[in-house]
Amino acid sequence: MIEIGIDSFAARPTSGAEKEISASKALGKLLERIEHADKSGLDVFGIGEHHRKEFLDSAPSMILAAAAARTHKIKLTSAVTVLSAADPVRVFQNFATLDLISEGRAEMVVGRGSFIESFPLFGYKLEDYDALFAEKLDLLLQIQKNETVTWSGKFRPALQNQAVYPRPVQDPLPIWLGVGGTPESFVRAGQLGLPLMVAIIGGETHRFRPLIDLYKEAGKRAGHAPETLKVGLHSLGYVAKTKQEAVEGYFPGYAETFTRIGKERGWPPVTRERFDAQTGLTGALLVGGPEDIAEKILRHSAALGGISRLSFQIDNAGLSHEKLLESIELIGNKVKPLVNAGL
Repeated sequence: MIEIGIDSFAARPTSGAEKEISASKALGKLLERIEHADKSGLDVFGIGEHHRKEFLDSAPSMILAAAAARTHKIKLTSAVTVLSAADPVRVFQNFATLDLISEGRAEMVVGRGSFIESFPLFGYKLEDYDALFAEKLDLLLQIQKNETVTWSGKFRPALQNQAVYPRPVQDPLPIWLGVGGTPESFVRAGQLGLPLMVAIIGGETHRFRPLIDLYKEAGKRAGHAPETLKVGLHSLGYVAKTKQEAVEGYFPGYAETFTRIGKERGWPPVTRERFDAQTGLTGALLVGGPEDIAEKILRHSAALGGISRLSFQIDNAGLSHEKLLESIELIGNKVKPLVNAGL
């Protein structure tokens, strides 16, 4: 079975009738969508972490805890926790508490993040980008495995025979490693035996196969069982009743969002030609009708040697709350059964 879920960055509406709604109401609607995902049979809902005006997810564990009180079955995860700029002790405590509230449904995906605002905000140097993450991941995994920890590092005060509470329902609390496209990150995940969440927001998905092979080979050499080396995908997408409806609804907001972000990162403006290529057979975008998208997920899984989880990022294109609810329902009631029947 492939777990199917949703990831959200709690984006504030930037266009349409919902542009003027308050941040409070926007978060209320996000909680409604998480509740609807649970009722629609989806397996997981993730909340990202950003520290920018256009996103409301700077404290993802708070949003997930509110969602835990309104849901029953769905797993609740970060997507991702920016561990480089966080204290691993507090991260563990927050998600262990979430696990208690949700009665064993909490997870976290940890990574370095694709934006850099958190570094100056929390007093870290960007040149320590990888060293911070490696050290803090080591401490987080020590806390995951041990109630009492003795540890020392460069960036955080040492711990000497220090107990960390509360402990979660799940033992161990699931921790995934979120990665982009650097080979070193894939190898690190394999060496540690951590499940892998790959963010593929552009290009052709099958081109990540060599990196996933690196991950599995590193895991094998480190002595980890193949079944522990799970691969998940985080993909941009939107499902409507037909592909035409999905494409015409998603493209304007997608083009606005990624052209704006592209100005910060030196990317060219989004074109319709490039977008259409991305929604084609091998492109990374999961935009279409239920049958189209189920077939595409199965192709992606086969091309990558099998995946365990697929999370849609659907709220980055300025779509209305009602359209997002419809998409969640189609993903849960149509796409998920088609994918698992196809397996």
